[in-house]
Amino acid sequence: MPLSEEKKQDERKRIAQMVLDLVQSRGAEISYPMALAESGLSRSRFEDLFPDFDELFDAVAQIWLAAHMKAMEEVLGTDLPPNRKMYEFFRRRYVISRERFEQDPATFRLICEMGAANFERVRSYVDLADHYLCEIIVEAQADGYFAGLEIDAALSLINQMVSPYTMPDSLIYISPKLSEEKLARIIDTIFSGLSGEADGASGGVNTIRIAS
Repeated sequence: MPLSEEKKQDERKRIAQMVLDLVQSRGAEISYPMALAESGLSRSRFEDLFPDFDELFDAVAQIWLAAHMKAMEEVLGTDLPPNRKMYEFFRRRYVISRERFEQDPATFRLICEMGAANFERVRSYVDLADHYLCEIIVEAQADGYFAGLEIDAALSLINQMVSPYTMPDSLIYISPKLSEEKLARIIDTIFSGLSGEADGASGGVNTIRIAS
């Protein structure tokens, strides 16, 4: 008997959470055949839920990143000023990742490796985060920040400046050097100095000339 769409989604979540639990308990990536064997489902029912590994990985990634997505959406729904909103946009996700890393470094590292190996499957989450950040940039520009910069240029510069707080791998290598206080200073610096203009108060922002 075919599953209803609601029950199908519930079963997908159950299996995806099972896979995450197995990754933690076994300390190794769980293959498609292993997930099938552990699911307790018939091959046909399992393949109906997950036609291939990509579908299974998508479901696992959705669970792992759900807290990050919720944090971003909650921040966007606030009436905070743009600088505070941008800080919270990055800070809340950083705190989620930091707590996971501190609780279980081995599993966190393994999840990072899985994400890197399947980056094209998580690209949509990266693109959505960029879309949300662009909304904050637009709000900031309406308040007079980032003068003379196109949205895409501001997006690229900001992402590069805060990358240690958004790339999970950074926690593995430089966690002791990261902090909410440092992130706050970075955001303050972005709002006080990031500009495409070469005169006025922002004149010192773009004075370095790149050798050709």
